Amino acid sequence: MGVVLALGACAGQGTSGSSEGDGATAGGTTTLTFWHGMTGPDGPAVQQVIDAFNASQDEIKVEAEPMPWDVLYQKVLTSVSTPNGPDIIAMSSSNVPQYAGKGALATTDDFYASSTYMDTSPIADTAIGASVFQGANYGVPFNISTMMLYWNKDLFAAAGLDPEVPPATWDEFEAMAEKLTIDENGDGKPEQYAIAMADSATIPTYQPLLWNNGGGVVNAEGTTSIVDSPESIEALEYWVSLLRDKKVSPIGLAGADADKLFQTEKAAMEIVGPWMTTGFEEAGIDFGLARPFAGPTGQDTLADVVSLTLNANVTDAEKDAAYTFFAYWNSVEGQTTWANGSGFPALRTDIPAADLTNKYSSIFGSAELLDNSQVYLAGVPNAGTITDSIFYPALQRVLNGDGTVPEVFGQASKDIQAAIDKG
Repeated sequence: MGVVLALGACAGQGTSGSSEGDGATAGGTTTLTFWHGMTGPDGPAVQQVIDAFNASQDEIKVEAEPMPWDVLYQKVLTSVSTPNGPDIIAMSSSNVPQYAGKGALATTDDFYASSTYMDTSPIADTAIGASVFQGANYGVPFNISTMMLYWNKDLFAAAGLDPEVPPATWDEFEAMAEKLTIDENGDGKPEQYAIAMADSATIPTYQPLLWNNGGGVVNAEGTTSIVDSPESIEALEYWVSLLRDKKVSPIGLAGADADKLFQTEKAAMEIVGPWMTTGFEEAGIDFGLARPFAGPTGQDTLADVVSLTLNANVTDAEKDAAYTFFAYWNSVEGQTTWANGSGFPALRTDIPAADLTNKYSSIFGSAELLDNSQVYLAGVPNAGTITDSIFYPALQRVLNGDGTVPEVFGQASKDIQAAIDKG
């Protein structure tokens, strides 16, 4: 993004009443401002854990400020150096390198260095490692979520399909999509779509499709762009054709738009995480859940890790308070409350499934899913720029017929490589 930060002193940020800038109020309470993007049905579960933490002691108070993820990421760089900026910022692990590389985040290596705050060994290694950048850790796990295929059983039945059998492969999806895409008046704008696939302001929806054809955006080491590899181009051409020519999904959807399309029964399928289970249930959707359909070479799904990160300007007192909250969030009590309230998998591996009352926690946390999932762009420099400023604009161009996939993504690959090399 080419933004240069001038991070100044930020004494007492996110606090009140402290002349020493150590984050303590006159009453001895350290108040921490916490930004996160859980504005959907998962939001109340976040607040439930925060409320329980605040009630468990009187030395630290966490004040959450939820906002849409795109707004959060736009505001972080300009807000961390201001007195009213956040102390704690939740962000997708793929965005951590972008902000850590600009000096906006504090390292959290000392959280893991000893058992002062907690024994971190029960936390899933994938979640801990997702926030590592250039050898240092810049986060503590907030959540991990695998993506699953939701399908609307009523719409499947209405299309003459078995309501209990979702597509298991790309070929099966294409065959079913023909029956599930309904354009009654033939104007090219279906009244019902086979699937809702977002191409901006969303989780990486398209990138796993490249993985499952033997391609990807970057190589396994995160050092080289492979978005123009034959395997990646083949996958992109296939899916662009399905959307552009066969109208299986609208073009130009943001993540929230895709959720709404499925929720209002105008799309028969969506690949999304556990945070939408409550919203879809409340909408009365009779949905099923399955591993996303396999590609020609694999069936990996996205494992999205969100990390709790620290403003680089927090004081020692604020860091200590934040670490205390991080430990509570990742405690058995905190993770049980979170998993039961949200349907997300618990971050801890030592919580028995029988102790979780939300059935979706074990479904999304199944070994089959976790063992066949990847974290997108973890530790890759300028990951946010690669996704939001290069990949998605290129995708939107080809979906709208502005250039061919090889042409557009050939240039995108050069831009991605430049972003990686810039570090």
